[in-house]
Amino acid sequence: MKIFMIGEAANHKDKLAAFLTTPCDIVPLPREAAHASDFDSAITAEDVVVSLRFSRSDGKSPDFRLLHVPGAGLDGIDIASVPPGAGICNVFEHEIPIAEFVLSAMLNWEIRPDALRRSFATDSWSDVYRSRVPHGEIHGRTLGLIGFGRIGRTIARRAAAFGMRILAVDQFATDAEGLADAVLPPERLPELLAGSDFLVIACPLTDQTRNLIGADELAAMKPTGVLVNVSRAAIVDEAALYDALSRRTIGGAVLDVWYGYPTGADDRVAPSRFRFEELPNAVCTPHSSAWTTRLPERRYAFIARNIDRLAAGEPLLNLVRAPTPASRPVLQDTSFP
Repeated sequence: MKIFMIGEAANHKDKLAAFLTTPCDIVPLPREAAHASDFDSAITAEDVVVSLRFSRSDGKSPDFRLLHVPGAGLDGIDIASVPPGAGICNVFEHEIPIAEFVLSAMLNWEIRPDALRRSFATDSWSDVYRSRVPHGEIHGRTLGLIGFGRIGRTIARRAAAFGMRILAVDQFATDAEGLADAVLPPERLPELLAGSDFLVIACPLTDQTRNLIGADELAAMKPTGVLVNVSRAAIVDEAALYDALSRRTIGGAVLDVWYGYPTGADDRVAPSRFRFEELPNAVCTPHSSAWTTRLPERRYAFIARNIDRLAAGEPLLNLVRAPTPASRPVLQDTSFP
């Protein structure tokens, strides 16, 4: 069995190798291999592909046994391009750093530590001390979560420790742990929007959630409300968000996810049609909320364990699409480690 690691995933081939117990040849491929067929002849029906993105415009794909996405989102995968005999698995492990990022974003918004630091100087200390401006606090603020899955629950658990009130909207989630003050159905989204000091997008991008937050929803937010998007940019209407920030219909936004991404090694793509970074009430970061030094180790340990399970004929973890019945079966285990 060979493991083909495409694009950014190939940077972590040594991590995967360190955790694998199954003898495998690990083959790194450039990111173009996610969309082009130039390397398909090397891939066989016994092999595994590890990639955040996969598509074939001509509908022709090599047979392989498993596509393992080294992330949670499947919006980079054209499911129809994946051969029917291949299972598709994803991996999480990012909820901890994303939750820390969101808490940091809210704390920074209220406390403004960079501005406090810039205001301090020995020569002006006496005047600065006498005229210092009070900053805010997140205690007692209302956090609205759109999505109450792994990420939403992990954020809620930490936000509760800061004394925040927590509301969530989720079509399917329950709250057995009592992490939220209320988990609302989707039709009560306007209630959540109107009551939230911080609105965090933590749901997946689907046909139902694309442009879920548009001009009407942004207008329904508090004028001081802050939108934090750590999921997918397209859940929020691009033009409507820029307009709301420009006209200060909402207080601000922390944006870590974007509307355009490079797909090749040398292409240049704008993150948005608009210059969000030039707005004083927008904090823009380069899709780094989960990108910590410890994340790859956790993710590739999980992927290695799943490949070992595949080789041993054991149920796969996080199987989001099983192969067709006419193909070789891949056992399914929906439990999480």
